[in-house]
Amino acid sequence: MHDLILKGGRVIDPSQKHDGILDVAFTDGKVSGFGKDLKGAKEIRDVSGYIVTPGLIDMHTHVYWGGTSLGIDADEFCRLSGVTTSVDTGSAGPGNWPGFRTHVIEHSQARILAYLHVSHAGIYGFDKRVMVGESHDLRMMNPIGCAEVANANRDLIVGIKVRVGLHASGEQGTAPLNIALQVAEEVGMPLMCHIDHPPPSYEEVLDMLRPGDVLTHAFRPFPNSPATAQGTVKPAVLAARKRGVLFDIGHGKGSFAFKTTRAMLANGFMPDTISSDVHQLCINGPAFDQVTTMSKFLCLGVSLYEVVKASTANAGMMLKRPEYGSLKVGALGDATILTVREGKFDYVDVTGEHLIGNQKIVSEGVVLKGKWWHPKRSSRFPKVTA
Repeated sequence: MHDLILKGGRVIDPSQKHDGILDVAFTDGKVSGFGKDLKGAKEIRDVSGYIVTPGLIDMHTHVYWGGTSLGIDADEFCRLSGVTTSVDTGSAGPGNWPGFRTHVIEHSQARILAYLHVSHAGIYGFDKRVMVGESHDLRMMNPIGCAEVANANRDLIVGIKVRVGLHASGEQGTAPLNIALQVAEEVGMPLMCHIDHPPPSYEEVLDMLRPGDVLTHAFRPFPNSPATAQGTVKPAVLAARKRGVLFDIGHGKGSFAFKTTRAMLANGFMPDTISSDVHQLCINGPAFDQVTTMSKFLCLGVSLYEVVKASTANAGMMLKRPEYGSLKVGALGDATILTVREGKFDYVDVTGEHLIGNQKIVSEGVVLKGKWWHPKRSSRFPKVTA
């Protein structure tokens, strides 16, 4: 007897190379059935006419709500945008990780994983009035503490985070990245590196990253764009992908441009993961949320299947946790119910360029840990008599 069956939806699960109508069942917080005409459940929900995907993973968020000025509420984000797993990317460092874990993560119903910042206090100076890059001062780097905390919290910490660039690290160049790479090597975890304006250059950063490491803000506008003025992909980008470096969008306040994205997609260069970099300074635009970021790629010609893959299966592999982002039997019992609306929708990037798209991905509800959880429109998904 299953706990819950979602019946009759269009199920898109790239982890199983599946796109078609069938049922998905959940029991004891995990996926317990995947097939046609599943029977025997305490609760059955009719999702025919809707899209069912593995629970969306946003690979770049800031959800240390109340502990940092940029943090948003992960549960509210899940309700509104269908993100069942928020991956916090460096809001906390070793100095304030215990507060993040105890006061936020352990109280959140939606899942939270984290990259731990090599800076002692994480991203502590990110606000409308105060903007201090935490990597400006190398005295704030805490490699020993970072390694200790990462080793002690492997259930939640998936990697090490560092931010470099003019805004994040001033004139320090690649020095913070050098320190963070040592920590990542010591604890055997991947590294996620933020890049903004030079110094350092996009190429300098890529040349230092290892297979499995992640460059976020990968489709930035000029300067430090991955595309050339002629619309080709920089050789260093192609070389990095060939050796296994991963590329994450991390839209945010200043890190996603339509011009860059058109050039990259025209050259067949799709990001590994689509993420919003949602925080207090971009949740009301230009990023808004995960489904809006996904919609921008849909409107730029990427198929719905590939957009879902970049927000589910690919994210699970980037996390080295394939039980995330999948509806395989035995995987985590998370699913997102979506629709794709037709019409005219105004999208904006970080440069102020607007795009009128004819499609918009909308989250209609979620299954979280095997249970029907805070759907926005419960009446649209009636219970079915078993």
